[in-house]
This record gives sequence, C-alpha cells and structure tokens, in this order.
Amino acid sequence: MREVLSRLTERVSARSDDSHLSAAVSHYAKARKGLDDLANELSKHKPIHPQLLAKVVSDLATEDAIFTCDVGEPTVWAARNLKMNGKRRLLGSFLHGSMANAMPQAIGAQFAMPGRQVISMSGDGGFGMLMGDFLTVRQSKLPIKIVIFNNGLLGFVDIEMKAGGFLPTGTRLDNPDFSRMAESMGIYGVRVEDPGQLKSAISTAFAHDGPVVIDVLTDRQELVMPPEIKLEQAKGFSLWMLKAVLNGQANEIVSVAKTALVR
Repeated sequence: MREVLSRLTERVSARSDDSHLSAAVSHYAKARKGLDDLANELSKHKPIHPQLLAKVVSDLATEDAIFTCDVGEPTVWAARNLKMNGKRRLLGSFLHGSMANAMPQAIGAQFAMPGRQVISMSGDGGFGMLMGDFLTVRQSKLPIKIVIFNNGLLGFVDIEMKAGGFLPTGTRLDNPDFSRMAESMGIYGVRVEDPGQLKSAISTAFAHDGPVVIDVLTDRQELVMPPEIKLEQAKGFSLWMLKAVLNGQANEIVSVAKTALVR
C-alpha cells in the first residue's frame, strides 16, 4: 500500500484552484438558509410545522445523542434539520424502507448504549404499527424519548398518491391521544399543540429521568418537497388538484397553500 501511494503521489500535482469548493460551500449555505427558514422558531402556525419540531429536538438534544427516525417524513425532517457533529448518531431504515423502525431501533440503541440519550423520531403511523413494543420500554425501564410526529396521516403514501395524480385513499389515521396512553401505562407523556409551548415541553421531557412520549400535533398539509421536481411529478400534482376540485375537496388545496406560505 505504501508503494502504491508513493507512485500515485508522483503522478499528482498540487492544485490551488478552489472554485469547485467555493461553489459547493456557497450552494450549501443557500440550501441551509432555505431549510432553516422553513423551521421558523417564532412561528405561531397550528398545527405545528414538522421542520420546527425536528429543529427544536436537535437543539435540545445532547451532544452525543443517538437519533432514530421512522421511514417516511421523519426521515426527511431528520436529514434536513438534525445537526450532526461527529458525536451524534442517526439510525434508520434508509435503504430497506421498512416501516415502524424508529422505536425498535431506539430500544436496541438504549440497551447497547445505556449512558447515551436516545431519541426516537416516530411517525404516528410507525408508532401505532409497533405500539406493542412500547411495553418493552416500560418493562425494561428504558429512558427513551419518543417524539411522535402526529399528523394523522401516512404522509409519504399520501404525497406519492398526489404526485401520481390520484386522490389519496386510506392514508388518514384516527389517532388516540398518545400522551394519555403513555400516562395510563405509568410513563411520562406530554401532548403539544401550540408551537409556543414546544421548546419548554421538549426541554422538560428530555430532562425527565425515564421514558417519555412527546405527542406533537404536526401539520398534515406540509409538503415534502424533493430537491428537484420532475415534470411527471408536477403533472401528477396538478391532476390531483383538478380531481380534488371536481370532488369537492378544494378546501384541501387551500390548506396546502396556507401551510406552505404561513410560517
């Protein structure tokens, strides 16, 4: 290996042109500002923007926290709003895309690293799908902090159907109050509906010595925008809006617009 590196070095000349690096740094700064603007800490919008929830979780988590994120929208918010620093770790089912992974992964991570803070960024669909595993959290007294992005929706499936030009079917969820469910099991639970109470509620929950369920009502109309919108996606979304109007669902289009414009 040393000889290979030596021969490669002989064939490489030093370059002082940093135009590519400068362009990449500038692009990142612009993209970062755009994402941060969507997580406005002064927002009074109800239901709460999921980007704001993810940012507050990131800001209040410990320097070496272990995050797990459910497949779907929680993965997007984790990727865009969690600040990683070399000490933190993010676990997910990124390649396999298996639903309801966050809480089980958090259980495993807490067993493996009992001294680390473990935060599960769970979707309401994912949490409900493997809610039985919550008994393991109680039985083993694992101090996992479970943050539920509760938008009453299978978000990724819903947006994929809209992008395909279909009226979403079977994507709405009729959820219970997860915080009360937790309390009935002897676990600290808190429900947050007001963005003004978000930071204090999460700070108190993270400081609790034991497992916690933080049930946050987030906006189901928040659009998960891809880095680049393809023509087929734009056509499909337009077709969905036309069908929504024809089927008496124009109010949903208005709600989407309000969510996107009011931060």
